[in-house]
Amino acid sequence: MIGVVIIVLYLGILLGLGIVSNRFFRGTSRDYFVASNSIGPFLLLMSVFGTTMTAFALVGSTGKAYQRGIGVYGLMASWSGLIHAAVFFIIGIRVWALAKRYGYVTQIQFFRDRFDSRRLGYLLFPILVGLVIPYLLIGVLGAGKVVQPLTAGAFPGLFPHDSPVLHGGVPPWVSGLVICGVVLTYVFLGGSRGAAWANTLQTLVFMVVGLATFVLIAKALGGFSVATQQANPAHIVRTVQEIALEGKGGAFHREVGIPPLMFLSYCFVPLSVGMFPHLFQHWLTARSAETFKLTVVAHPLCIMIVWAPCVLIGIWATGQLTLPDARVNGVLGIMVGKLVQSPVLTGLLTAGILAAIMSSLDSQFLCLGTIFTNDIVLDVVGRERFTDRQIVWLARGFIVVIVGITYVLSLVAPRNIFDLAVWCFSGFASLFPLVFAALHWRRATKAGAYASVLAAAVVWFLFFRASGYGGEFTVLHGVMPVTFSFVASAVSLVVVSLCTRPPPDELVRRFFPS
Repeated sequence: MIGVVIIVLYLGILLGLGIVSNRFFRGTSRDYFVASNSIGPFLLLMSVFGTTMTAFALVGSTGKAYQRGIGVYGLMASWSGLIHAAVFFIIGIRVWALAKRYGYVTQIQFFRDRFDSRRLGYLLFPILVGLVIPYLLIGVLGAGKVVQPLTAGAFPGLFPHDSPVLHGGVPPWVSGLVICGVVLTYVFLGGSRGAAWANTLQTLVFMVVGLATFVLIAKALGGFSVATQQANPAHIVRTVQEIALEGKGGAFHREVGIPPLMFLSYCFVPLSVGMFPHLFQHWLTARSAETFKLTVVAHPLCIMIVWAPCVLIGIWATGQLTLPDARVNGVLGIMVGKLVQSPVLTGLLTAGILAAIMSSLDSQFLCLGTIFTNDIVLDVVGRERFTDRQIVWLARGFIVVIVGITYVLSLVAPRNIFDLAVWCFSGFASLFPLVFAALHWRRATKAGAYASVLAAAVVWFLFFRASGYGGEFTVLHGVMPVTFSFVASAVSLVVVSLCTRPPPDELVRRFFPS
């Protein structure tokens, strides 16, 4: 119960932060959506990094390292550290400048203006929303997988379970409901400023607590060297091999290692940050172009601080646990519950993991409310039909609906968190050629933009269906499907743009001033 009390206190602090941020709310829709472009360097770094680190980084990476081995760090952390910073520099700063000049608050507004097409927004809206919702599910599912084993024993009469490591723990349906409620409250009250403040607190918490988790587990296992020696050697070497594990119903097998083509093709996945609508919205909150400097430089270091401990804990777990693939999402929670005996520390660790999860959920909820209000309602009905106050309430209403849908879907979504996240990221990465061309290629045309979006969506969906709607899936000896959807998007955009009439000179001058 001590651990549960600490979690409740932490959630209470977040609610209080939302109430305080509401006192700084200026009452305008622009303040609600992009904090009146008032966010400084440190808050931008924390909010951007917190947004990109979710259950995928903590819960998912630990579980995937338990399955695949040490190469998981190279798959995402190494690629992401380099590519994210490059994308912030070549995409984020230019987007911020154009948004400030023309008053954009969503990426759909930018694409509509850049390609002079309202209908392009209607095509992009369901695709972006369809990719963000699985991203939301990753957070809610991750919370449930972590909270239940870490609170085991707190409520034995209320939440019985057949497994000793889960008996009496808060079940996923309760933790998901609480997490969604807390995030909804401070986003509802504070908008983008409330999300930025909360992200800053939560990012600091989960970075500090993540390192503490790593140190405590290493100490419990006898030190870094001993913990590594106890791990299954197959998870440390690079070769791809199959190992047999003894499960409840007999032996089950798992492939360990990262095929070279899989490792190389993963470089496309981090490009997804260039098309995240919630990250786009965070960029627009920046006070100036100078604000991006700290984010570009420090973001890779922050990734290393978070990913390295989580991956190593997953490796060490191979010498401590025997779990089927269906339970790998719970590796981090089980390791903490098994090796960290202090209820105070367990509560703090749980709060830190929840911090990482909620620091993404808030931005995603807010961005969906923003694009629905600005790109659908106001575009169809007309902005002049609403007061600024009514626009804010429209966004809040849609956020409530999205939170409800996400929670219901989380009750029936059984997929592996890491694999579900990779499919989500792959979809956004497939659209990266669109934003890159919009910002850096004068010859890109409206027809090319349509072709790019449709090609990416069709190819991505065909592979997604072939995977069984969310499982791990590769082709041609390990090549990731994102490779094909990205290439299809890029080739379609270039070929169709070159085969159609160039954009008007006036439009080109608007986005590419001399």
